[in-house]
Amino acid sequence: SGTVVGLDFAAAQLRVAAAKESKHPSGYSLAPISWVQGDALSLPYPAQHFDAATVGYGLRNVSDIPLALSELARVLKPGCKAVVLDFNNSVNPQLNQVQGFLLDNLVVPVADLNGVAAEYRYLRPSIERFPKGPEQVQLALRAGFKSATFYELAPGNLMGCLVCTK
Repeated sequence: SGTVVGLDFAAAQLRVAAAKESKHPSGYSLAPISWVQGDALSLPYPAQHFDAATVGYGLRNVSDIPLALSELARVLKPGCKAVVLDFNNSVNPQLNQVQGFLLDNLVVPVADLNGVAAEYRYLRPSIERFPKGPEQVQLALRAGFKSATFYELAPGNLMGCLVCTK
């Protein structure tokens, strides 16, 4: 039992998510999902409200990463976890070169063929501005988490996952 909240700043994204949810195959049981338009920098929930939190490809896009992490810590119950999945801005410069090459020469051109290149061109500069894993750990600890660990994920460590415990 329980509920799931999907929060996004963009109403259009929430409409897409709700439409996808309604198309789940029959027989596949989901917890009820409440779609909420809101700001990650000022979450519309009281302190210690959630048992867990996830952020998928969103922390990189907020205007104030430390504040967003503080808000996650605020709304989590003590001992609970937040998990943040996003592109990895690796400490390995060669890996970042490979990632940039793939984005510039594969991802954006394919997106361009589909008429959505603008939605993908921002990826490389946004990844380059995103804190590296060790920096994310320090930001999470300063935001109020008791512990934080960063994992580079396969394939190729192009994605990263920050796991924080309040």
